[in-house]
Amino acid sequence: MPGKTQAVVLIGFGAIGSAVFRRLQSQPQVRITHVVVSAASQAKVQQQLGDLAQAVTRVPDEATLVLECAGHSALMAHVLPALRRGVECAVLSVGALSEPGLPEQLEDAARAGAAQLHLLAGAIGGIDAIAAARHAGIDELVYTGRKPPVGWRGSPAEQVVNLDTLHEPTVILQASAREAARLYPKNANVAATLSLAGIGLDRTQVRLIADPTVSENIHEYEVRGAFGEMRVVMRGKPLAENPKTSALTVLSALRFLHNRVAPVTL
Repeated sequence: MPGKTQAVVLIGFGAIGSAVFRRLQSQPQVRITHVVVSAASQAKVQQQLGDLAQAVTRVPDEATLVLECAGHSALMAHVLPALRRGVECAVLSVGALSEPGLPEQLEDAARAGAAQLHLLAGAIGGIDAIAAARHAGIDELVYTGRKPPVGWRGSPAEQVVNLDTLHEPTVILQASAREAARLYPKNANVAATLSLAGIGLDRTQVRLIADPTVSENIHEYEVRGAFGEMRVVMRGKPLAENPKTSALTVLSALRFLHNRVAPVTL
């Protein structure tokens, strides 16, 4: 509510969670009261938080709003139970919803608790336009993810091409968004977000490219439907604390929290 302080329980204190926490210290209307972490890291995180918030291992019963920044497993461990208890939740790990049955479980939990689940846009833009276009019908949605070869190390791409000897852009996967999320879970959030806003995981097509000519992570998508056509290209800068994470992911979470207390929202 505008003019009131919003208390937030943060799940996760990695690169994203800690960046959100630090930036919120200059916004007195939004206060993180608790940070949910594993028992093994609880003492260490409490030292980092000082007196500003309490490190806990589960979402407190008194929570009213939860922000997830911890990864896919946090949805099962913390978000589902919180929704069932009637706690409003916002999640950044949207790629987890590519797991069969999880979207239905989350929706059922939200209905049971009369709560609302917010899927944040994270590293990609234009989600509002896709979600609006869906109401008139979308015919095609194609997402292309492009990274330098080093960005694909440790993934199945190493079995597809020799990342050390690439001299030109090479497609390492062309499949549905669901299949892309299964094979490349660390790159699933953007494709899953686009899919859920548009025509679903099975109809959304994904191309992943290892490109030695670029140094950035590039997201590109094209949408066609009754509304017309749309093409978006984003060259996101990485988060300083973690080069594998888009800085826009943190800003997306901050925007959501700002809108909880702002008199005018966009």
